[in-house]
Amino acid sequence: MTRHIYILSLLLAFAFPVFAQMNQTGISSGKSKDGTAEKKETYKPGNAWKITYPLGTHEESTIDTLLYNYQRNFIPALNSDAWAGTGSFAAEGINMIYFQRPEPGQFMFTDALSHYLPSFSKEKFYNVYVPMTLLDYNFGGNRDNHTDRLKGVFAGNVNRKIGLGANIDYLYTKGAYNSDAAKNLIYGIQGYFNSNHYEMQAFFNHYNSVNQENGGITDDLYITDPAQLQGGVSQIEPKSIPTRLNGAQNRVIGTRAYMSHAYKIGFWRDDTQPGDTTERMTLVPVTKFIYSLDYRYNHHIFKNTRAEEEEAFWKNTYFNTESTFDDTRYTSVTNTFGISMIEGFQKWAKFGLSAYASYEYDRFNQSYRVQENQDNPEQPSVPDENPGDQQPEDDSGDTGNRGLTPLPAGVSLDPVHTRNRLWVGGRLEKMKGSLLKYAVNAKFGLLGDAAGDLDINGYVETKFKLGKDSVRISAEGFFRNQTPSYLLRHYISNHFIWDNDFGKTRSFRVSGHLHIPWTKTDLRAGVENVQNMVYFNPDCLPTQHGGSVQVFSASIEQKLKFGIWNWNNTVTYQTSSNQDVLPLPSLAIYSNMFLDFRFVKVLRVQLGIDCDYYTLYNGLNYQPATMSFGVQGNDPIKVGNFPIANAYLTAKLYKVRFFVLWSHVNQGLFGSKYFALPHYPIDPRQLRFGLSIDFAN
Repeated sequence: MTRHIYILSLLLAFAFPVFAQMNQTGISSGKSKDGTAEKKETYKPGNAWKITYPLGTHEESTIDTLLYNYQRNFIPALNSDAWAGTGSFAAEGINMIYFQRPEPGQFMFTDALSHYLPSFSKEKFYNVYVPMTLLDYNFGGNRDNHTDRLKGVFAGNVNRKIGLGANIDYLYTKGAYNSDAAKNLIYGIQGYFNSNHYEMQAFFNHYNSVNQENGGITDDLYITDPAQLQGGVSQIEPKSIPTRLNGAQNRVIGTRAYMSHAYKIGFWRDDTQPGDTTERMTLVPVTKFIYSLDYRYNHHIFKNTRAEEEEAFWKNTYFNTESTFDDTRYTSVTNTFGISMIEGFQKWAKFGLSAYASYEYDRFNQSYRVQENQDNPEQPSVPDENPGDQQPEDDSGDTGNRGLTPLPAGVSLDPVHTRNRLWVGGRLEKMKGSLLKYAVNAKFGLLGDAAGDLDINGYVETKFKLGKDSVRISAEGFFRNQTPSYLLRHYISNHFIWDNDFGKTRSFRVSGHLHIPWTKTDLRAGVENVQNMVYFNPDCLPTQHGGSVQVFSASIEQKLKFGIWNWNNTVTYQTSSNQDVLPLPSLAIYSNMFLDFRFVKVLRVQLGIDCDYYTLYNGLNYQPATMSFGVQGNDPIKVGNFPIANAYLTAKLYKVRFFVLWSHVNQGLFGSKYFALPHYPIDPRQLRFGLSIDFAN
């Protein structure tokens, strides 16, 4: 009951300013006070953009109101065409389509949850003529495995120069299996100011994710052949399947605040049109001076309260055999100063050019605890409701290193480490015009462990007329020579300690994309070479591979349509030159067949079934204590070679979208080896629902 009251309150909070604005603008049912027909109010559509790091350059984006595949946001298995997850919605996972993986971060514990967490690349700013509110509420399951997601985005303009926004995303699930609950509360605000000379844009995001860890089921036969374990009884409730851990929990907390300021200088141009009675002067910016501030804070806690599970699950225990409480924190402050020559201020200025310098101060604090104290005021607050009946209570306490046994021989680690790093960089871009667009970024490390680091990436796109439409060709690539992150080199906890002297990782990638609009075809291909790749070995320890690993990937996306019948397919082929270091499925297929039609002219309906399939490959081990995915040892367990089908109905009526989804509808029809990771089965069949309301316009 508390959860539903909480959700209703948020819905009302988001909806109130929109309804108030609708009342002020006079949106009516069609007649004025004197009974005559009233002309319907119409508004210009808004637009959205993202920004690049670190200077805050704008890149065009979209406002998400599409109907197609709206239901995919509520199925963990459909995060990609080959998703390896621990099972439940909002749980840890990794994309097995290699070219779609995000770049690993400095705080390794966020990588497994990156699909759900906010990031710089996902941040959007909106310019709207009337306030816009987008609300989504998805739910499914029963009392034992209930899942909810509430998502809201609000944006409004104070005037033509000032825009404000806010967002919230609340994910909650009790999980389909034992000790598999998860919740994540995400919220943020955005704002910008844009005048002739001065512009500012800023955002603040915070998240608090709690995930129970069950370590996988104790025996795969509970899924593949339960009759062997139950004396001939072939049915078993998922919550009754025993799991390897029942008192373990990960909590990941993050805050990010970013602000960029720019002052533009240029000249005034007379844009007065013939016949105008008022002179119109427009500032043409030539040069822009930029300052940006980026603040990041991350906090990870792993705890296990079951003493009997410590020795059985982990090979090593260094400090406390009764329970585990690992506490890792990361704080970073980056200041950037830059100058930019703006593209297009004269006809000969066909490109923009920027240069900048960034200085970062960061701090790592790794602590482990054997005593607990309920009076620590620094412990972050969390939502009141704990996910699942077996959710451990939040243990606050002193994170000092008291009562510890000595570190293993040969290991000398300082739990607190600070760094000072300096980079210089630049950007060359041409983003205006339709014939050719390109952007090249380069960053060089000068100070600290960033010295010698190099990151160069680029993008180019062109269009040309072919047949009855324009074909778009684009290419992108990068070259990186980077020091592996600090936590991959130095880490200390109750079950894992490592002190690695890794060399720099060098990676080179080039890829291309061909889009043919009249045949609705997209072709992609790319190759990457990685030297000194860091991966987690069978002992769940980071290891550096001394040689090179090559990855080749090619995919085709083809859409077919005959009347109301549609069939969309994506086929991806990829190969890794070293499956022991980087295992990947060779083939991944996504197929979606649906009917797209209108009912009584106003209700657009899509009714269909979609399916994921990928080939067998050596599955990855998941280690809950470090939230990492690593390779297996001898005689690895293979996963894949099974389809996951979902039947759905989605519909849109004016500004309202909704869906009815029967996920994993084919459970048991094509075998029972539906594991995304070794010992981690995919969620069983479940009925789910979703509703989205767009209050814009």
